[in-house]
Amino acid sequence: MDARNSPMFPPMTTNESPPPGSRLSRQWRGWLCLATFAVAPLGWFVRGRFIRRLEPERLDQGLVLILPGIEGRSFLNIAILQGLLDASVPYALEIVDWTTGNKFLALYHLRSRRRNLKAAAELAQRIVEYQRDYPGRPVWIIGHSGGGGMALWTALALPEETQLTGLVLLAAAISPGYELAPVLTKLQRGLWTFSSYLDCIFTGLGTTLFGTLDGRHGPAVGMVGFHETTVNGSPFVTQCRYHPRYVSQFNLGGHFGCVHRVFVEENIAPILMAED
Repeated sequence: MDARNSPMFPPMTTNESPPPGSRLSRQWRGWLCLATFAVAPLGWFVRGRFIRRLEPERLDQGLVLILPGIEGRSFLNIAILQGLLDASVPYALEIVDWTTGNKFLALYHLRSRRRNLKAAAELAQRIVEYQRDYPGRPVWIIGHSGGGGMALWTALALPEETQLTGLVLLAAAISPGYELAPVLTKLQRGLWTFSSYLDCIFTGLGTTLFGTLDGRHGPAVGMVGFHETTVNGSPFVTQCRYHPRYVSQFNLGGHFGCVHRVFVEENIAPILMAED
């Protein structure tokens, strides 16, 4: 099968991003992104190049899958994709909505373990097919909130001989004691997780009341990070705690700050593009 005509990754006909000199200024991009967060659910109606960039030349470079939170596709995850484009990440980019698409079923998306495991297995199969068609290319998963838990489960669902390049978890709604050892065997470069004690509403109070993706009640990784006993000194796990300097990157420390396009451009994209 010709990978460039694969139905799994349909070809795009749009042009590449404009050169940096023609883009909106950093400040304008920052404030515009914050404005979209105020109407985040409306991102569901956005289509085309704003939610996927699967041009053949990008697919030939690598693949980044962006997994939304339990709200599904929204301006929050669109901001992640735009931040990667702002940083000129050359890989194919796609927002993969693992939810039902119904915004009113957010809690169902959070706690429907059987359905979520099935969705993770289907996503793992897509990765296998991509690596078959484009062997040796880097493959990353970036998961926000509930998508962070789905990123872990997708890695676990991969066949024994298959590995990802790495995972990036943003405000993940997974329990801090989640066993990482089996996941780390599926990663070539490792796992990065971004957390903030200021994320006390969604991954603090919210996961205490309604539970994490893996069914635990209490503050999640998005607020407190993984327990040190869980990480166990592994060099493959990098825990990035919130720092006040992130305010200058439009990250105010809540549940949405880590997906802001300026923060993604200046903190997440360098992880993906760094040498081994």
